[in-house]
Amino acid sequence: MSTLAWFSIVSLAVWLWLLLGQGFFWRTDQRLPRGRRPPPERWPRVAVVVPARDEAEVLPMSLPSLLAQDYPGEAEVFLVDDGSTDGTGKLAVELAGRDGGLPLTVVSPGEPEPGWTGKLWALRHGMALARARGPEFLLLTDADIAHEPDSLRRLVAAAVGDDLDLVSQMARLRVKSAWERLVVPAFVYFFAQLYPFRWINRPRRPLATAAAGGCVLLRTETAVAAGVPEAIRQAVIDDVSLARAVRRAGGRIWLGLAERVDSVRPYPGLGELWRMVARSAYAQLRHNPLLLVGTVAGLVLVYLVPPVALAAGGWGGDAVAAWTGGAAWAVMAGTYVPMLRYYRQPLWLAPLLPFTAFLYLLMTVDSAVRHHRGRGAAWKGRTYARPEAAPDR
Repeated sequence: MSTLAWFSIVSLAVWLWLLLGQGFFWRTDQRLPRGRRPPPERWPRVAVVVPARDEAEVLPMSLPSLLAQDYPGEAEVFLVDDGSTDGTGKLAVELAGRDGGLPLTVVSPGEPEPGWTGKLWALRHGMALARARGPEFLLLTDADIAHEPDSLRRLVAAAVGDDLDLVSQMARLRVKSAWERLVVPAFVYFFAQLYPFRWINRPRRPLATAAAGGCVLLRTETAVAAGVPEAIRQAVIDDVSLARAVRRAGGRIWLGLAERVDSVRPYPGLGELWRMVARSAYAQLRHNPLLLVGTVAGLVLVYLVPPVALAAGGWGGDAVAAWTGGAAWAVMAGTYVPMLRYYRQPLWLAPLLPFTAFLYLLMTVDSAVRHHRGRGAAWKGRTYARPEAAPDR
């Protein structure tokens, strides 16, 4: 048998294992339950904390949705203007005055102290201010996230009904441009492959831990016990770090796909999407060159070998390589179909997943190159030259 055939057989074996043994990561049914539990007897007080830096473009589409929450208990919104230069804070006040709804407080903490990333510095200030009002829960949500009117109600009902300390939803990202259609569903697919939602939602699998930073409902007393955000102040991948800190403190967490929470941030071109992935990809690998090499090799074996084996095997008369490569590619595409349906995208995009994986491979390598050149993670005019990975301690 040829070397290509052996690689193709291994790739098919990996895909069969991923299909059945990786927490059924490809399924998209981990969602907040609809109407299956009675409402809480008493709706707890909630403070919504929104870190915002230069978000004037998206704020008119997101902030009014928070202010308009149909929540039976007491709730208020704290928007932390993290050194914006585009009038984000002023615009937030104007939107609240125009639309009304939940009370809004706009504050600015100044530039981050050494050792803090910008978002976590803003969250520290907002959470401290919010805790002074005595909320039982904190909703940490990004400035580009729009919520349906019942979003907060459903999050709290899930947390109270299932005695959860952290409830997080992966917001449905915007998918309109051609590049967004090609890259965005795959971004969530790869995340779920790395952090299978079913495993995360099982208390008996403490090592499977993650959250989606755009929408996190956090019990206040658990945040205090976990020492967040101070305990994760250097984390670039703050959502995974937050979930790990909560799990270490004995908290119960849940992560699922959102149905009524959407990101309104546009990524119309490949450049914007590239920067989104590259700014944190190497941090996910803990800035470890060996993990980088292993990741690149794994992406090649799992995503690139199948189409190459099918094409080369068919052209060169290597039946084993062609058949096993085609079978692996078919399994790969089949596991991608549920995510495309969730994003309401055409299913003909499924066979293009190897090309998208190749783009992610290049983005990951570029992330490592930036880090070793001292440029590190960059976001909204700030660069973290040597950021810390999500800590395990």
